[in-house]
Parts: sequence; structure tokens; C-alpha cells
Amino acid sequence: MKKIFLFATVALVMASCGNNEAPKQETPAADTTKTEVDTTAQAQYFGAKISEDGAIALADLKGAMGEKKELNTKLVGEVEAVCQKKGCWMNIKNAEGESIRVTFKDYAFFMPMDCSGKTAIVEGVAKIEETSIADLKEYAKDDNQSKEAIAAIKEPKRELVFEANGVILK
Repeated sequence: MKKIFLFATVALVMASCGNNEAPKQETPAADTTKTEVDTTAQAQYFGAKISEDGAIALADLKGAMGEKKELNTKLVGEVEAVCQKKGCWMNIKNAEGESIRVTFKDYAFFMPMDCSGKTAIVEGVAKIEETSIADLKEYAKDDNQSKEAIAAIKEPKRELVFEANGVILK
């Protein structure tokens, strides 16, 4: 008797787990006269929500800084490289091939690892600082550089770097 009751309960549960989807409605045929939206041109935002207004080209940064050691600004440039471990830094470059390393304030956000070649607008602080040998080697590892290239790093580098609090990626 218990087996029959158990079997009936299982059968009832299985029957009640049927398809509860609403009936599908037919969708009208696509209108071929409309133009398609270019989804590759849509912007993605990372970190603080920023705007493109007032962004300067990377080539103009040194002139804007003058003798200052730090400058709050917005830059625009092409993503040249991005950390291949988790997107925790990127290099952006200008048309002349000059590049700057961009890190993210408080390690609060990361960039997609496949964003090389896209345009980035970054807002934050540009500063001149000395990057240690250990950090340079870590960046080289993250960029999948050869062991020989990593071993060739023998001294720290004084360079212009950027700490972003927000990024627009196009």
C-alpha cells in the first residue's frame, strides 16, 4: 500500500511539473527598411560614470601638465594592451605611438581583456612616478612578454602614469 501511495505521489509531482510556458505569440516579419544599430559603437562604462566632455588627446598631456607632478584630467586614446590576467591595467596610445599605463583607483574595477584596439576615455590623475623593477616585471608578465624580455628589466623607470576613477570604452 505504501509503494502504491509513493508511486502515485511521484506521478502526481511529475505531472504537475509540466510545461507552464505561456503560448508563444507570432512576431511580425522584420522590417527590412530600417537600418541596423552599430552595436560596436556603443559605449561601455567602468568605475565612476564619466562623460567624454573635455577629454584631451594623450599627445597633449605633457603640455597640459607643464611642470606639475600631478594633473586631474581626462584623456582619450586607443587601448594598446590590457592585463591578460584580469584586466587590472591597460596601456593607451596616441597616433604617434606614445603610450601611458592606466591603473584603476582603489583596484575597484577591471577592463575586458579583449579591449585592445578600442578607444578609451579615462578620467583621473596623471602623475609622474617611478615604477619599480618588480612592478615592471609584473606588468611584463601580465602582458605575456617573453622570459628574456622580463629578465632584461634591470632598473626602475620614471614615467608618466594615469590612475583612472572612470573609463568609457568605445
